[in-house]
Amino acid sequence: MSNTQIIADSFPALHQTIGDKRLVYLDSAATTQKPQCVIDAITSYYEHDNANIHRGVHTLSMRATKAYENARQSVASLLQASRKEEIIFVRGATEAINLVAQAFARPILSVGDEILITEMEHHSNIVPWQLVCEQTGASLKVAKVNDDGSLNIDSFKELLTKDTTIVAFAHVSNAIGTINPIREMCALAREVGAISVVDGAQAVGHIPVSMSDVDCDFYATSGHKMFGPTGIGCLYGKHALLEEMEPWQGGGDMILSVSFEETTWNNVPFKFEAGTPNIAGAIGLGAAVKWIESFGYDAMVQHEQELLAYGRDVLQSIEGVTLIGASEHNAGVIAFTVAGVHPHDVGTILDHEGVAIRTGNHCAEPLMR
Repeated sequence: MSNTQIIADSFPALHQTIGDKRLVYLDSAATTQKPQCVIDAITSYYEHDNANIHRGVHTLSMRATKAYENARQSVASLLQASRKEEIIFVRGATEAINLVAQAFARPILSVGDEILITEMEHHSNIVPWQLVCEQTGASLKVAKVNDDGSLNIDSFKELLTKDTTIVAFAHVSNAIGTINPIREMCALAREVGAISVVDGAQAVGHIPVSMSDVDCDFYATSGHKMFGPTGIGCLYGKHALLEEMEPWQGGGDMILSVSFEETTWNNVPFKFEAGTPNIAGAIGLGAAVKWIESFGYDAMVQHEQELLAYGRDVLQSIEGVTLIGASEHNAGVIAFTVAGVHPHDVGTILDHEGVAIRTGNHCAEPLMR
C-alpha cells in the first residue's frame, strides 16, 4: 500500500459515497477533513478526562490541564516559536486577528496612522482593520496583486511609509493559493517601524512555517484548516508584545486576583484566554500537529505540488476553463471559471459526481470580484 493511500485511509469521512459515487473531497482550502487520531483524541478527552483546566486539583482536571498545555507546546514546536507562552489559544485565525486589532492596534492608532494590507486578503484580514480604522481615524491602504495572482511587491513597498503602523497580510491566499514572500515583507515592515501581522490560516499544515525564520510580530492560525477541529486556533505573538497588550475579554482564569476595587491580570498567555476554553478542540489540535509531524512537511509539500501540477494541466486542457491567479509559488489551491456556466452550477454538477469543491467569492470578495 502506498504512503498516499495510508494517509487517505486515515480520514473516516473519505470512506463514503455521495449517491453512488465515491467522495472526492477537494474543499480543503475551506476546511480539512480530520484524521482518525484527531477524532480519537477528542473522544478520549470526553470519555476519560472531561474536566475544567487550570482550576482543579483532582485527577481529571490535572490530566485535562496537562493535555491542553501539551497541545500548546506542540503548536509552539511546529511553528518554531521561542517559547510556548507565545501561543494563545483562540477560536480561529479570525479571532486571532481581531484580538491583535483590538488589544494591540487600537490603543496605539490615531488619525494619520496607516494600516497596510493586500488585495488578496480574506475578509478576516480586511474587516477587523476597517473596524479599527473607523474607531481610531487611521487609514487603510491596499497593495496591488499582479495578474498572475502574485503580490505586486513594488506596490507594497510604495505604500510603506513613516505613517505605516500595522502591516497585515496572508502567508498563503485562501482563494488562489499564492505563497507570499512573508520574510521579506516582515523585514520591509520593520524598516519603517511597523508591526507585522500574518494570516497563516492557509499555510500551517501545508508548508513549513518558522517564527524564528520569518521574524513576524504576530501570526494567526486556524485548527480546522490543518486537520484539527473547528472552533480552535492560535495566535503567535512575540512575548514582549504580548506583555504590553491589555486583555481583550475578561472572565475566569485570565486573572491573578479580583476584588471590587481592582483586578490583576494573569501572566501571558493566560490573560488572553478568559473563561473555560475549547479544551477538546485544543487537544484535538495537538493530535493534528503530531499527525502532521509524523509524515513531515517534505512529503506533504511534494504530494500537494504534484496534485497542483496535475490539476492545472488537466483543467487547462478543457475548453472554456480559465485558471485564476496561477502564480508560480502556490500552496495547492486552484481557482477556475467555466465559460458560460455559473460557478454554483459547476459545484452542483460536480457534487452529483461525488466531487466536493468550493464555489463563490471564497470570503475574498475584493480579490475575486
